[in-house]
This record gives sequence, C-alpha cells and structure tokens, in this order.
Amino acid sequence: MRASAVFALALPVLAAATAIPRDGDCNTGSIQCCNQIQSSTSQTVAQLAGLLGIDLGSLGALVGLSCSPISVLGVGGNSCSQQPVCCTGNTFGGLLALGCNPINLNL
Repeated sequence: MRASAVFALALPVLAAATAIPRDGDCNTGSIQCCNQIQSSTSQTVAQLAGLLGIDLGSLGALVGLSCSPISVLGVGGNSCSQQPVCCTGNTFGGLLALGCNPINLNL
C-alpha cells in the first residue's frame, strides 16, 4: 500500500514538463530573415536610419537590413537562405529591424 502511495505522489513530479533552452528560440520578438546584419553604429545603418528619421541613440545592438518575417516552421514556403535573426525592436518596412540576434533555425 505504501509503495502505491509513494508512486501516486511521485508521478506528477516525474511527469512535470521542463523547459529546454534552444538556440533557435525567439521568445522576445519576431523572427526575421535579413540579407545582412550590422552594428547599429555602422555607417550604412546610420545613413538608412537618418533617411527614415529613426534615432538609434545608444541602441548598441545589431540591426537587420532588408528583412522579411518568417515563421518558425517555415509554413507557406517561408525559408531563409540569408541570416535568420530574432529582433526585439521595431521593424521599418523591411528596410531595418532593430535589436536583432542571429539564431539557428536548423535545430
């Protein structure tokens, strides 16, 4: 009887799901496929931001250039042959995506 009681109490603990960290997760923003990623301080990014009237201030992060949104599963034929990134900032018509970090979708 005691063994079945211990088993009944232990089963929920053993069955509890645990989060497994993965490099391809993007929990804080959108997944984008960008032709390039550059530092927010690069001359190209500064010029584009200036033309769009965007104040990068002290962003200090990577910026995606020529980006388009993609789904995690690649549904609808979406795929990324360039650089998949997770962007936590705003996107500006696909020209710039702020706060980007490279991710691996091939996990």
